[in-house]
Amino acid sequence: MLPVIVACADLPTRVVDAASSAAIDAGPLDVHFEAAAREFGVPSALLKAVAFAETRMQMVQGTQEFEGLPPAFGVMGLRGERLTAGAALAGVSVQSAQTDPRANIRAAAAVLRSYADGLALDRSRIGEWAGAVARYSGITQPQAAASYVHEAVYGVLQRGADIVDRSRIVSRIPRVDASVIFPRPSVITTSSADYSSALWRASPNFDDRATGDAGTPHMIIIHTCEGNYAGCWGWLVNPASNVSAHYVVNEDGSEISQLVAEPKRAWHIAATYDCALNGNHDCGRNGQQSNHFTIGIEHAGFASQTTWSTSQIDASARLVCDIARDWRIPRDQLHIVGHGKLQPYNRTDPGASWPWTDYLRRIDRHCVNALIVDSNNGENDPARARIEISGSWTASSSTSGYYGTGYAFASTQAISDPATFWFYLDAPAARTIDAWWTSGSNRAPSTPFVVTTATGQRLATVYVNQQANGGRWNTLGTWTFPAGWNMVQLSRWTTPGYVVIADAIRVR
Repeated sequence: MLPVIVACADLPTRVVDAASSAAIDAGPLDVHFEAAAREFGVPSALLKAVAFAETRMQMVQGTQEFEGLPPAFGVMGLRGERLTAGAALAGVSVQSAQTDPRANIRAAAAVLRSYADGLALDRSRIGEWAGAVARYSGITQPQAAASYVHEAVYGVLQRGADIVDRSRIVSRIPRVDASVIFPRPSVITTSSADYSSALWRASPNFDDRATGDAGTPHMIIIHTCEGNYAGCWGWLVNPASNVSAHYVVNEDGSEISQLVAEPKRAWHIAATYDCALNGNHDCGRNGQQSNHFTIGIEHAGFASQTTWSTSQIDASARLVCDIARDWRIPRDQLHIVGHGKLQPYNRTDPGASWPWTDYLRRIDRHCVNALIVDSNNGENDPARARIEISGSWTASSSTSGYYGTGYAFASTQAISDPATFWFYLDAPAARTIDAWWTSGSNRAPSTPFVVTTATGQRLATVYVNQQANGGRWNTLGTWTFPAGWNMVQLSRWTTPGYVVIADAIRVR
């Protein structure tokens, strides 16, 4: 039974049983793989497996993440010399090899054929192509190259897979049982001292942090490798690369490597800190090199990809929860920050499709088993959380520091027109309620949150100053709630001449 790899704009990448799709015809990419295989004498299954290892068969437009490592393009992840050589061998322009799936696959097949010819291997035996696959990877670190060959490429061949986009087969990788002619990677028995689930793969590319608060981890930076997992950690442990990160998370979240100990300074972001890029948060750090007070997490994948594996996002969220808990880092977007946000002049990662709302929610859930009720019902689990607001409230995202996708606001007025955050409990329980808002001088200095049980009992009215403490969770209090739909209402009935902000509540 083949596993199905679902990779589409509406669904995260995942592996499921393929029984329901076994009869589906091969997809449109397979036409290009089969044609290139015939033209250049490369096994089509191998071409597909390389595409899966490189990009999960997403048509990426890579950017540079690491100095000295050119960006990758297309479903085959062609980059640098392989891109230009492949385009020439296939008789296509470099631009076509970057942007057209057929040209990209043909260029990759031409490169693999040239490597196979140079190695004088038996091209009729798919296992003997391993040396050409290793060369195609561009990975110079021996253990990383071995991992790429055996686990990333031949591993998927041994399992077989269907790659599905919007319930349609994009490509079908057949199961192939091959004897791989390439050294196997060593088994890693050392785990991380900071995060027990991670493997320890030491990088020499680090130094000591600044002393005192200037060097205490205060933020977590989210990166994309702009490539596959083995190539990423293989580059970051290379002394010649002069770059590193504390962690690398693989494509499906099944493995995490730690390269630099958290108390040490990894070399993962070139920018000096500018609080204007981060909601005017922590401006006293302006001009400091960001590596001093950050922990960097790389993720196998690309800023341009359209979907992210749910399992990868969840594994990363568990890791971030652990880091945030150990270093007392607040779990919000002022402290868990994309690389491109702090270095916008030449970096965009983790990209527009990184699921920030879901990611932060997962981090919270792993840390405090929390339920979030967002101001956007599209982000809520309708069985557990919802918001009700009238048409008098206005959706906005103009003030930075909001939770999720934005917030709603309304003018203060002596009127019963609240924003009602509903949350469902299966059983009676004591729960702490936190609220999130964006702050500003036009916010009400005495904003009322009314806490009411599923039986209609009003437990408390809590007044907060929304002119301050924006962009983070603020605790309203702890109460005992019955089973059923309980609610927290944000009232407009307060000091006139202001607005009140309904952004999110957290139940923990």
